[in-house]
Amino acid sequence: MEKFDVVIIGAGPGGGALAYDLKAQNLKVAVVEENLWGGTCPNRGCDSKKVLISALDAKRHAEHLVGKGIQKAPEINWVDLMKFEKTFTDPVSSGTKKGLEDAGITVIDGSVKFKDAHTIQVGEKQIQADKFVIATGARPGILEIDGKKHFKTSTDFLKMPTMPKIITFVGGGYIAFEFAAIASAAGAQVHIVHHNDRPLKAFPKADVKRLISQLEENGVQFHFGVDVSRIDKNAQGFELVSAQGFSLQTNEVFCTAGRVPNDDALALEQAGVTYSKRGIQVNDHLQTTAENIFAIGDVVDKSQPKLTPVSGFEAQYLAGYLAGNQAAITYPAIPTVVYGETRLAMVGIKASEAEKDADQFEIKDLDLMSWFTYRRLNEPLAHATVITSRKTGAVVGASLMSSEADDFINYFAMAINGQLTPENLKQTIFSYPTAASDLSYLI
Repeated sequence: MEKFDVVIIGAGPGGGALAYDLKAQNLKVAVVEENLWGGTCPNRGCDSKKVLISALDAKRHAEHLVGKGIQKAPEINWVDLMKFEKTFTDPVSSGTKKGLEDAGITVIDGSVKFKDAHTIQVGEKQIQADKFVIATGARPGILEIDGKKHFKTSTDFLKMPTMPKIITFVGGGYIAFEFAAIASAAGAQVHIVHHNDRPLKAFPKADVKRLISQLEENGVQFHFGVDVSRIDKNAQGFELVSAQGFSLQTNEVFCTAGRVPNDDALALEQAGVTYSKRGIQVNDHLQTTAENIFAIGDVVDKSQPKLTPVSGFEAQYLAGYLAGNQAAITYPAIPTVVYGETRLAMVGIKASEAEKDADQFEIKDLDLMSWFTYRRLNEPLAHATVITSRKTGAVVGASLMSSEADDFINYFAMAINGQLTPENLKQTIFSYPTAASDLSYLI
């Protein structure tokens, strides 16, 4: 039976980064992966999605400038776009595995089940370690309804060979809005079905309303307050039915009702690790209820956004902790983005929270449509909500909507984490005219 200092279960961005850091500490490290090496993000998640969004952006930017220097907007060829996407995704798994091997890290293929806190079973092998790190991520959740076998997931969308004529997303989260924008731009008739009237509930209601209106203008149809109870297969594709009498015919139906942690097949109870449907419980050192077992990334039950860079941040922290740094993990302000028709991005304190303490916070609500940055692109939507401390003037929160918002929100994250005030910003000269040069006028 082979023994290691640390065994990492899951070879996604967090697990992989941690493996390299621990190897650099001269530890004997192994990584176990049951699926694609490299994890969700580069294989079937954020990276491949962003490739598809490049085509959406090209089409929409051109459409906005038709009659203003552009004669005709391009059309999206889905087959060619998917071929382009594969140039990014196809090399990931083998390249990730080879990189780990070349670094002297042991790589093991297979599913894991814990035998006890120091032993796992992988196929026919039993492997021991002083410490384990669970970095198994999450997978698309599937609603428990009649006909659930007909649901497809985000993984299927990102390798879909052709675009169906009618496509439906059940669930109104990030993925639904992003995929709806892509599919609509690619020529599909798109429906989003949501069980209540508040999709993207983590984001400001006014911003979500703006985003919905923009998607509707581009043909996306929303069905709110609908609990789909059954999916029936028929000659035309699928019929979605609710107990309230709702019915919708579609060619393909995707479940976009959130993701669930990959913690339910590891036999964690054998190792004394506590977990729930929200993920594995950890303390402020990312330590589970078994003292030698840790967890990072999307498999963790936490209030922070479950995003790839957060997994990387946790990997960096845990590498330091295992090397002797005993400080508890402290998360910075974390930006989140919806890559819709227009980007919707947010970081820090929300306006709804700031409104409850008006003596402490000032809220600026700004229509940016006339600002040069957005007017030159003839954008249909550009808006910012910026929250500052009345005491110090430092920015503490922001919500942005524009084609620049996914990049621009990072400046606000740096400003929040650095507690920057307007006076601080005067010490920086930004290149002009850029979105960054607008920052000093917004804070």
